[in-house]
Amino acid sequence: MRRDEAEIGGDRAMKWGSDVVAEMLRRLGIDHVCLNPGSSFRGLQDSLVNYLGNERPTLLLALHEESVVAIAHGYAKLTGRPMAVVVHSNVGLMHGLMAVYNAWCDRVPVLMLGATGVVDAAVRRSWIDWVHTFRDQAAMLRAFLKWDDVPASPAAAVEALLRAHQQATTPPCGPAYVVLDRRLQEDALAAPPALPDPARFAAPARVEPSAAMLAPALALLAAAERPLILMGRMSRSRADWGRRIRLAETLGARVLTDLRSAAAFPTDHPLHGGPPDLFLATADRRLVAAADVVLALDWPDLADVMVQARDHGPAAARIIHASLDHHVHNGCSMDHQRLAPADIRLALEPDALVAALLDALPATARTPWSTRPPARAVPPLSALAGATRLSTLADIGLVLRHLLGGRNACLVRVPLNWPGDAYPFRDPLEFLGYDGGGGVGSGPGMAVGAALALEGSGRLAVAIMGDGEFLAAPSALWTAAHYRIPVLVVADNRSYYTDEVQQELVARHRGRAVANKWIGQRIDDPPVDIAGLARDFGVSAEGPVRTAGALAGALERGLAIVDAGAPHLVAVAIDPEAGSNLDWLAEA
Repeated sequence: MRRDEAEIGGDRAMKWGSDVVAEMLRRLGIDHVCLNPGSSFRGLQDSLVNYLGNERPTLLLALHEESVVAIAHGYAKLTGRPMAVVVHSNVGLMHGLMAVYNAWCDRVPVLMLGATGVVDAAVRRSWIDWVHTFRDQAAMLRAFLKWDDVPASPAAAVEALLRAHQQATTPPCGPAYVVLDRRLQEDALAAPPALPDPARFAAPARVEPSAAMLAPALALLAAAERPLILMGRMSRSRADWGRRIRLAETLGARVLTDLRSAAAFPTDHPLHGGPPDLFLATADRRLVAAADVVLALDWPDLADVMVQARDHGPAAARIIHASLDHHVHNGCSMDHQRLAPADIRLALEPDALVAALLDALPATARTPWSTRPPARAVPPLSALAGATRLSTLADIGLVLRHLLGGRNACLVRVPLNWPGDAYPFRDPLEFLGYDGGGGVGSGPGMAVGAALALEGSGRLAVAIMGDGEFLAAPSALWTAAHYRIPVLVVADNRSYYTDEVQQELVARHRGRAVANKWIGQRIDDPPVDIAGLARDFGVSAEGPVRTAGALAGALERGLAIVDAGAPHLVAVAIDPEAGSNLDWLAEA
């Protein structure tokens, strides 16, 4: 990644209130601070550049606060660590609210810094300080924050940052928000405050279950004849990934994952259920109905999964539920989903339970009670050669499967109607899931943030999204271009197509004209030149690619550009009605 070079090295004398905040960010181990400029934090920006010398942390400029937070979200999904973001007063915060909600629902850590015009009205500047000052900025988003504060002095800011970082990184993780008064930043220090060792304020260590806590779950699993594991929000650790595989094989258990959460189990393993989707396919509902014990590992909507299974059997399974999510449920945001029953409820991080169960279970693997049918043969790439039809999402998956075979890659993002069997996930970093809150426009920023986190790892970042998603926040590509963050973005469709399907369902139910489903949905007449838009933001681009036969060449050229260290976009005109999985819309 390119770093913008400061003209002069950092001034190491701590003289201003904002210098204290900058120093704490460095001591907390923050690598990057992403922002869109604002006068309310001009003091802090000066400290980051001229006190720290724009090193550890490095400033990242984004062109909209929604992308600022989305970039931090993508970074945290991959690393598990927070990036710091700064939003300008109340107005910048309003721009970023949707992205904050996404990060909250996705349970990822973000260290948010806000700013405000001077709280002391006697010294407030005319007009701008007044319209940029709220008495309680965090009131706009407190329902989806882990914690917030408005420190009144540099010394108080030290504690606020320590607590915010601790709260953001304590599972279940989430955004924490500290608002800095402009005077706090810009007043000279009488003397620098004492700065404690941040290691003494770190998030608590993972709780390991005691033998007594583990015993009921072990007894239930030992007696199970048809165990099923629902793997939800799990870690990106390869060691944890390996333990999950061993636990399923030891128990002979079937495993379900979905596309909302990041890869938690190899999707082509014989014990995995059907292809992952946003909701359970019919075959997976039958698995839930047939199971006699369900081990739910931080599965976000456990109650609804059990409800979905009732149409296929009595769903009489005993349930073991391991999650810490109840600690952040509140009465405002409904992201906690329906209240789930459980026979054994364990307040544990799910991977801590997996490790403890493995240690306590016999090493001999049981015979699985069920395995998936043999996978269909993967068509050769030549199957698309010369094809003159529009591409499908399945075609994109097929081409990537061949072009990335044997290479490390990360699907940062896929569209809502992605066919789950198009591309297998065999590594915890191979897929990062959705955005948590379903807010349109998160994709470009999350792609850039994840690609930044992957830089130097040898793993390619690929993000596939519809043009409705892309066009809500395309300026995030400028950040990738400016800092030379390599990522391949594939955009498609010319419609908000999943909403077309929703309109078709309503029209059919009401006996009305299905042919009108496109009105208010199509992004056409004129079509947006997505490739041209990417080039305007400094990113090389190709397309629109209009045939399936041209797809492989376009993606191969794009991957070569990303391999060379630059971002690239391929616009693909696809047939939205073919090669994708939209059954869940009809059933939801």
